[in-house]
Amino acid sequence: MSVKLAFEAIGDGPPVVILHGLFGAGRNWAPIARALADTYRLYMPDARNHGASPWAETMSYPEMAHDVLALIDRERLQRPVVIGHSMGGKTAMALALEHPHAIAGIAVIDIAPESYADQFSPYVAAMRGLDVAAATSRREIRQTLASHLGGDAPVDFLMQNLQRQDERFDWRLNLMATAVCMRDLCGFPQQLLRRHYPGPSLFIAGEHSDYVRAESREGIVRLFPRARLQHIADAGHWVHADEPQALLNALREWLGDTVAQPATSATN
Repeated sequence: MSVKLAFEAIGDGPPVVILHGLFGAGRNWAPIARALADTYRLYMPDARNHGASPWAETMSYPEMAHDVLALIDRERLQRPVVIGHSMGGKTAMALALEHPHAIAGIAVIDIAPESYADQFSPYVAAMRGLDVAAATSRREIRQTLASHLGGDAPVDFLMQNLQRQDERFDWRLNLMATAVCMRDLCGFPQQLLRRHYPGPSLFIAGEHSDYVRAESREGIVRLFPRARLQHIADAGHWVHADEPQALLNALREWLGDTVAQPATSATN
């Protein structure tokens, strides 16, 4: 069953939906969306269990893809282009493979249709282990989280999930569901590996990221035969934070080509 995703929308023109990654929110993509808003109508939803969207016990990629499909239907979007980063990229791939007629193309940022080692459970465990309700300041929570995770952890990024309500701090992230579903989040649905999406697709990888490797190309092209692969120099996994202008240039060029193309017959 789908959940009704919270979202923000800006701009005017053909619809583009941007899907954020794990621990993120739609607002993380506001700078990119603002830059594209002169040409497109940008929709930035919060995934289930993230941001202002409802919580659910499960969060498989087919379920999250169905959440996005429900948003497309509810807002009456005419075959939007879907951009997704990391977890959002896998959601975009699942949407394309299961509902190809609903979209005009996908742009997937620094993720491939494959399984990855779980490096995120320690983040969830550390966040769950903090008694944030008893904390007196964001600084106190940040320092404690940083001491638990070490200097290389994206503490500031994780702290974006902290909110204050009724004089108490709490997380805007469903940590329990994230912990339970981590295996699904790190993997990719096996049943989708037998499908393909014949529409236009762009796969962007950060030069210094190991999420999209040379050997990932075969799996990408098998599922997305029209895939265009591109690397962004000097960028890691968070391409939109590391090299926003280079990412924006790549997206703008591809969107211009994709939106101008006639509708393609999509079959599985």
